[in-house]
Parts: sequence; structure tokens; C-alpha cells
Amino acid sequence: MAKPAQIKTRVESVFEDPTAQAVARVYAQAILDAAPADQAGEVLAELFAFVDEVFASSTGIAEVLTSAIVSRENKMALIERALAGRASDHLVTALQVVARHDRLELLPLILHECRLLYEESSGHRRVEITSARPLSEATLELIRQRLEEKLSIKPILETFVVPEILGGLRIRVGDTVYDSSLRSRLDQLRSRLRERSFHEIQSRRNRFSHPDGN
Repeated sequence: MAKPAQIKTRVESVFEDPTAQAVARVYAQAILDAAPADQAGEVLAELFAFVDEVFASSTGIAEVLTSAIVSRENKMALIERALAGRASDHLVTALQVVARHDRLELLPLILHECRLLYEESSGHRRVEITSARPLSEATLELIRQRLEEKLSIKPILETFVVPEILGGLRIRVGDTVYDSSLRSRLDQLRSRLRERSFHEIQSRRNRFSHPDGN
């Protein structure tokens, strides 16, 4: 099975919408489930090539496919012409289904969800590693080994540098976040100090409210 191309497309405004993400995952699952046996990788690579060409170029096709003025039928015909002889019938049909339901603006997110589902099916998981400074290859390899041991996954590390976390690491696997950053620890300390101060003040008020001081 061919390995899917590295995914680069990311549309922030769509990716940050939980509803859009849920809808995109449904389409992504349907596309991969309907793919011919042992061809999910090829279909994913075809989808990447199409989305990259449409949304990461200045051809103007993206504007046409996402326009509310252009009819669904014209969009479906455009997809068929654009992919004739270049992609499988399965992908063409899948994209036309997306067009029929006026969801073509979700294609970058559908591609993203397809990639995640494909990786999960082979035991891989995307892991976001956030640090205040760039991490060395040796450190990343150690993190990769620890994740494999603790979570029984094949991690694909995505690194982000955010100086605001000051130090430590923030690791995200799916919806689970392991936060050992210095910023998080300081926030927790402030929270505990505020809670302690509140209890001390409340305790003094309670003593003043009783004549015997108890």
C-alpha cells in the first residue's frame, strides 16, 4: 500500500470549528470505508493532491467550488473534468457527494480527518509537543519512546515552539493534554494561593461571628 503524502493544508477558521470538524470526520470516514480493499493510502494521496492543487494555488478553482452562485451540478461536472484520468472513480464519486451536499469548503478539513483516521487504523497517532524552545532530536526520540511505552501507540510528533509557556512541555494526544509547562505550574500555584487566602479570610470571619471566638 502506498504511503499517503505529507499533509500540509490547514485552514485555521474551519479547523477551529468543532461542528465543521465533526461533519468533516463523517465524510472522511465514509471516503475511507468505501475505498477499495488495500487502497485507502492511494485514495488519501489522491485527495491530498486535489485539495493541495485547489486550495493552495491561485487557479481560482477553490472560489468556484465554494461559491454559493455556482450550482451543485456545475461543481460536480467541474470535479469530473478536473480529475478525469488523474484520480480513481471512487474519489471522483466521493467528491461529487460532498459537492451535492454543499460541503466543498470543508475539503481541507475532510483531508485532515482522513489522514488522522488512516494513521489511527495503522496504530499511528498525531502527538503535539509544545515547548518554550526547540527540542533536540535526542529529546524528541526519548519522548517518542516514552509515548510508545506508556500509550502503546506509534507517535507522529508535531512540534511547536511557544515561548509563553516559559519551560517544561505540553503534550497533546487527541483530546488529552499532558501539561507540565512552567506556565501551567505557576497558574496552578496562583490558584492554590488564592484558594488558601480565601479559606483563611473565611475562617477569620467565622471566628469574628461567634462571641466565644470558636
